[in-house]
Amino acid sequence: MRPSVVKAKLRRNEVAFLTALHLRDPAVFELCSLFGFDAIWLDMEHWPRSMQTTNDLIRAARVGNSEVMVRIAKGEFMRMQRALEVGAQGIMYPRCDNAAEAREVVKWTKFAPMGTRGADSAGPDNPYCLTPLVQYLKQANEETFVVIQIEDPAALANADEMAAVEGVDVLFFGPGDFSIISGIPGQFDHPLIEDAMQKIAAAAKKHGKHWGMPVFNPDFAKKVVDMGGRFLANGSDLTSLKAHFEELQKKFAPVGATFNKKQFS
Repeated sequence: MRPSVVKAKLRRNEVAFLTALHLRDPAVFELCSLFGFDAIWLDMEHWPRSMQTTNDLIRAARVGNSEVMVRIAKGEFMRMQRALEVGAQGIMYPRCDNAAEAREVVKWTKFAPMGTRGADSAGPDNPYCLTPLVQYLKQANEETFVVIQIEDPAALANADEMAAVEGVDVLFFGPGDFSIISGIPGQFDHPLIEDAMQKIAAAAKKHGKHWGMPVFNPDFAKKVVDMGGRFLANGSDLTSLKAHFEELQKKFAPVGATFNKKQFS
């Protein structure tokens, strides 16, 4: 299987940068991958994608140099294995509560002796039986990465024990849901967010792991990097399109262009 760009950068303590894609057109994944982002964040927690669609989108990304990280929904352990078999290089697991759950993620994403993932070896990740079995098993364990998301304030107390789990590569702070559950929705400069960042950064450093989170702008990204974060995500195809449409309307309104924009309260 492909050597992981993300894992190679993290081993060198370099920044790994991801962007999210939500549209289902393989051309979008192909274009993004040709631009050379380290990884594309493909979400299956909130977005209704079949495994066939996921397979097609990951295949499109293989044209370029980006690998794909798939976020499955909480508790979907079998789907993690299938996502890896269709070519995902990384798995993001949301709403992880404790070390026991993190170990379960590793169990389903790694072959023995690290885990108990079942082997097929005929899928795109091998690819298609072209790699000898023993070599494939070793490469799959070494070149796939596991990202554990901390999104619930109750789970923050377990960050240290989650970081200690062998096979976990990255702790990823989810400030959106964290802020909502904490009763401070969208207040990303709140002291509770700062405290969570500090605790996750400390847990990752203590156990020789990496951490990261969505970064809202370059200044915030620098703050995260200065705190030791190396796994950064920003933007999506939908937010980029939204900004593009808003800019078009702003740019051409002075020449008389008008728009019947749908209003939402």
